Amino acid sequence: MSRFLWVVVVLSSSSLAFLGCGEARVDSAPPEKLTIRLKSSVFNDQGQIPKLYTCDGEDISPPLAWAGVPADAKSLVLICEDPDAPLGTWCHWLLFDLPPDVRELRPNLTKEAKIDLAGAGKFARQGTNDFGKAGYGGPCPPGGTHRYVFRIHALDESPKIKDGAKRGDVLKAIQGHVIASGKIVGKYGR
Repeated sequence: MSRFLWVVVVLSSSSLAFLGCGEARVDSAPPEKLTIRLKSSVFNDQGQIPKLYTCDGEDISPPLAWAGVPADAKSLVLICEDPDAPLGTWCHWLLFDLPPDVRELRPNLTKEAKIDLAGAGKFARQGTNDFGKAGYGGPCPPGGTHRYVFRIHALDESPKIKDGAKRGDVLKAIQGHVIASGKIVGKYGR
């Protein structure tokens, strides 16, 4: 019979690390230092995300822009999540290895694992969302109105994140390396 010892360590009021059998699993976002101003030209913070950017429309990624990235940032990570999903937080988008000098994302980014951001040799990678696909998967609530939290994190390093990474992989890789963050929340209901 195998026995497992689980130890729960409270890191803060909003995050837990579960340790067992020598493995650590990170399931929560890093602490936020909201000094980056993240915005979209198609919805305001706490505003309605247009249907075009949802599963009821064309399901394309929205335009985003930001300012206030620290000069010493080495890379950026963008994560979009639905904290109101019935089974727990649902990841809609993972974008990592963003160059720190990139300040915006055009709408309708390709749903490939590696993307060219500006056509000028600026590349980033996209992880696997909770729909099981690379790239953006738009709001698609089963009912009611949900919040979609877009977070950008500036990092003090360029972490090694594997192709096809999922939310937990990305959160584990950036843990302890976030030097600034920003967020915008959009809403969508059906």
